[in-house]
Amino acid sequence: MAYLPDTLERFDAAPAAGAAERKGDDLISVEHLVKYYGEVMAVDDLSFEIEEGHVYGFLGPNGAGKSTTMNIMTGCLSATAGRVLIDNHDIFEEPGPAKQLIGYLPEQPPLYVSETPAEYLKFVGEAKGLRGERLRRQIDEVIGQTGLEPVRRRRIAALSKGYRQRVGIAQALLGDPKVIILDEPTIGLDPLQIIEIRDLIKELGRRRTVIFSSHILSEVQAICDRILIIAQGKLVAFDEPGKLEQDHRAAGEVRLLAEAGEDEAREILAGVEHVSGVTLEPAGEGRAVARVRTDQDDIHDLSRALFFAFAARGKALLEMTVKTANLEDVFIGLTESAAAAAEDEAEAEAEAEAEPDDPAEVTDDVTEPDATDDERDEADECDIGDGSVCHTDAADAGVTNGTVPNVTPTDGESVTNGTVPNVTPPMSRRMGRV
Repeated sequence: MAYLPDTLERFDAAPAAGAAERKGDDLISVEHLVKYYGEVMAVDDLSFEIEEGHVYGFLGPNGAGKSTTMNIMTGCLSATAGRVLIDNHDIFEEPGPAKQLIGYLPEQPPLYVSETPAEYLKFVGEAKGLRGERLRRQIDEVIGQTGLEPVRRRRIAALSKGYRQRVGIAQALLGDPKVIILDEPTIGLDPLQIIEIRDLIKELGRRRTVIFSSHILSEVQAICDRILIIAQGKLVAFDEPGKLEQDHRAAGEVRLLAEAGEDEAREILAGVEHVSGVTLEPAGEGRAVARVRTDQDDIHDLSRALFFAFAARGKALLEMTVKTANLEDVFIGLTESAAAAAEDEAEAEAEAEAEPDDPAEVTDDVTEPDATDDERDEADECDIGDGSVCHTDAADAGVTNGTVPNVTPTDGESVTNGTVPNVTPPMSRRMGRV
């Protein structure tokens, strides 16, 4: 398929397994990750590093590749290209040591609902290689950390959604992994349960590295030290929440309510430097609301200039607000830009595929020239006014198995349902000169 050469080229460009050195405090390194489902690309050359000791939020619209990336990072899904290092262990080349460092809760918790939390955790612990006193101690520890003590001997089928999520998180904690990966752990929970799980994730983040995906932006903003945003399978942002908001502030805009008429406010604003745009609206009682945009990097320089400009004219500023982007604005802006870019790229590829490689092969809208005199003579000799077909050399005609309706066969020809094998009308007849 067309995508394979480029994919393999990027994969070959990555360092060979075991050749990489851990960079600083990086616990996880994702390098040039690519994943195709058939010819659909789910992850597109994704690279990032996860440092130890932080809580990371993984954001993206539906279909962005979040769950696919998490499944590859945990070794549950193969990659088309690229690699994932967990504490310098390749998840594909060294799955044993790498997976021992990971605790994973998929979007649908893998629970056996006929068992109690204690029974289920014993089964999972044994599957992870825990035995004896170490197993019993860890079961007690994770039950205590996740608040499952009141229901530890109650069947999972009888537990609420919130408690089931706690059981799923508890199984991820068994084995004392360095990193916990949670795929939408609060999905389907009520507001009180969301708060409980949020507090639990905060607590886990004090001793472990936590990566979790969510569609609740306020939740990610409240919990995370770092945020990754992916769209169309690509990484579009990776930073601290505050820096993301600062870097994507809405075009340096200041909103103010001035104790001045609309015309007077416009006159004052005309004397302020570095103003790139002004929108004014009357607010009644001799007041005006202005939205002022600037091309300056420091929005507070504009705020200061506005304050002194109105003060010099003896006009009070009753309100002044610097408009900043919140995480929702950042998320929508980045994902919409990525979607638009992907759409433009797809259109360009479609146009490129539509163009023929050799212009000489273009045959659309080509008008066949008029018949020559010899062809007209041939047509006269092959007059089929009586319904018969003249015997034409199929090789000269260039077409076989032509269908001619209402045809009477010539001597020696066999016709069934109007089909004359290896016969094509001469040029004049193909041009409508019959």
